[in-house]
Amino acid sequence: MSVQEKFGGELSDEEFRKFTLYTSQSNNKQDDETRAQILGFTNANVRVAPGAIIRIGDNQIGCRSYIGLYSYINGDVEIGEEVAIGPHVSVVASNHVFDPATQSFSARSCGVKGKVIIENGVWLTTGVVVTPGVTIGRGSLVCANSVVTCGVEPYSIVAGSPAKVVGRIDAESGEYHWHNKE
Repeated sequence: MSVQEKFGGELSDEEFRKFTLYTSQSNNKQDDETRAQILGFTNANVRVAPGAIIRIGDNQIGCRSYIGLYSYINGDVEIGEEVAIGPHVSVVASNHVFDPATQSFSARSCGVKGKVIIENGVWLTTGVVVTPGVTIGRGSLVCANSVVTCGVEPYSIVAGSPAKVVGRIDAESGEYHWHNKE
């Protein structure tokens, strides 16, 4: 059944125009909070920017968290409170698996082993990719375009592909301490 059939049929030209503007032009706090509510994320002050695709089943997004423009979050993903997810971020909790019988990537990996946990206060900046089975610890910063393939300790700064620890955040002062930075 299509979404249009499920929720009341075809859109009028005016409804479609408004819908198009709403999904592509309205990146502000009020519209982002409304978009989160429409998508079923009921915790306080959750914001979802235009173009974000979030398919996390019955999981909720923690209070005061933000999902950025055109981000993709799929599978058993747990998002804590005060999490900032930048634009074009991809978080997936499963992969396609090579099937020797068909010689293709047709099967899905185990969803339980692939669960992704993003703890409170994490910031995933622009273009980050988080792979299945990863936990990103509280208060961590994942730098732009990083690919996170293993767990990240709390208050870490990680960067690169694959992401490696490049610094720490002082939990008391909020100061960044970079490793090997001159």
